[in-house]
Amino acid sequence: MSTAEPIAVTSNGHRTRLKWHRARKRADDPPFTRSRIVEGMAVGASVEVDLVIHGSGSSAARGFAILHDRDLAGTTTGFGDVAEAPADYLRSLSLRDNDGHRIDEPVTLLDELGGLLTDIHPKALLQLDLKQSARDLDESIVRAFVGAVTPFAEHAILSCGDADAVRILTDAVPRLRVGFDPCHHGAVDRVRRWRTYRRFVDHAVAASPRAEVIYLDRRLVLTVADRGTDLVAAFHAAGREIDIYTFGRADDPAIDRALELRADAITTDDPHGVAQRFGSATGGSGVSRP
Repeated sequence: MSTAEPIAVTSNGHRTRLKWHRARKRADDPPFTRSRIVEGMAVGASVEVDLVIHGSGSSAARGFAILHDRDLAGTTTGFGDVAEAPADYLRSLSLRDNDGHRIDEPVTLLDELGGLLTDIHPKALLQLDLKQSARDLDESIVRAFVGAVTPFAEHAILSCGDADAVRILTDAVPRLRVGFDPCHHGAVDRVRRWRTYRRFVDHAVAASPRAEVIYLDRRLVLTVADRGTDLVAAFHAAGREIDIYTFGRADDPAIDRALELRADAITTDDPHGVAQRFGSATGGSGVSRP
């Protein structure tokens, strides 16, 4: 059995990176575990985590927690709204597994990552997917972001559905790479209904002109491809890389279509399963198939 890591697959000569969605390497992994974040960055993976703003307390100001849901109940041992929860309280919490059981993995705050990521592979990339908007970003929270991200900024990329939020935070951290997700605020349904494909591409490029990576919802990409338009090729022509999200199961036939469209990355809950499905891994070069 191969011991290589699930970093990428190669199909018809095109290499597509496997994004570890919510820092999951395998389908049964709980999301956002510290151990998987550290492991993925050490082996050269693309790892995605979500960021939400947490509350202030007597000993610490507001900052960012690596969580998706604002309600702490369910995915952690805590209760209440993360926006009201201070750092000290969040540090006392543990994550829960996919069956709701407490696990020996703490909730991680963004400002803890600098001390955890001491062994970063040169090709590793951490996607920080911001679940906030520009109106949430006052001066104090921008300072908190800068202090937390600067130690590993050259190995990170910020993404968000709000281009202004991306601009504010990436302007404050010059080494941080820029990403943008134009598929929020009803865009997927609107573009599919009105078939405004060229306008969608042009608007995304104009909204975030420094974005290196555009994150596209699979529903949009595949529907539009069925209608004869290749959004991946259109964004490639504009000089952008494309990451298509999210593929929950390794046996999803839509993965084959994403590879045929020559996506630069796909975001998946089961990178290991995808790598196993497409063949034997070969070190840092990924997984190959004819």
